[in-house]
Amino acid sequence: MRVCIDGESHEGVAIDVTGVAGEELVRAIRGQDASPRVDCPTPGPVHDHVSILPPASFDRRDALAAAARALGHESATRDELENARAELAALSPPPVDMRAVRRRVAEAGSEEERLRERVAELRGRLRARREMGADATAVEAKLDEATRQLSEAETERIAAEQALERAERAAREARDRRERCLKLEDRVANREREVRRDLAAAVWDRFRSAVRAVPGNATVGATPGEFDGDRLTAALAVARLAPLDAPVVVDGVDHVSGAGAAARLLDAPVIYTR
Repeated sequence: MRVCIDGESHEGVAIDVTGVAGEELVRAIRGQDASPRVDCPTPGPVHDHVSILPPASFDRRDALAAAARALGHESATRDELENARAELAALSPPPVDMRAVRRRVAEAGSEEERLRERVAELRGRLRARREMGADATAVEAKLDEATRQLSEAETERIAAEQALERAERAAREARDRRERCLKLEDRVANREREVRRDLAAAVWDRFRSAVRAVPGNATVGATPGEFDGDRLTAALAVARLAPLDAPVVVDGVDHVSGAGAAARLLDAPVIYTR
């Protein structure tokens, strides 16, 4: 590991720095910032939980699950979880805009009714002119045009009604898919909890030993979930038991005196800052 700050380069597995915020160092470790510069292995999933100590927040079960995976453990429920996730992704229902389809049907019906009344009116006028012996040429032309428009309107209304039937069928299918999605979301959430529980259980004994080895006050029971202590103690224990290649930033932890002591405590590369 190499840390470059203001033109000065520091190398080793334990580096003390001053005047640099812990979050700046975390961004540099992740390659998100050019200053300061930290050359080190790429952080793994465990670093999402223990990249900086003390952590701003800490989900102990998620952190233990990440540590267990890093140590090669897997849950028997993993395949079920992946299958449920894949099925859920494939079931995302497309949106169906029923308003536009219904509006088309309504407009087509209104236009057909208007033209039907127009045709009836022109037929009456044509009949009257013929009975009077008057010239009916102009009325006949208007009637032919109105009849043609009525035929087109009928065709449009039929097409709109067929489109509505298809949209209603698609909407029913979408509702069914959404119901299936809700069930799958519950199934995914349940499987995720089972996977985390299995993985946490796989490293729980190591976690208990790590808690006893790190500074802090905590009580750890025989099974996952039986933990009474602060998040810093839990995070230190996870960092100690997990295989870490990228450095952990220890930001002014009072009962850890310097980078060397922190690196020995965590058995990991450390940048210590105050």
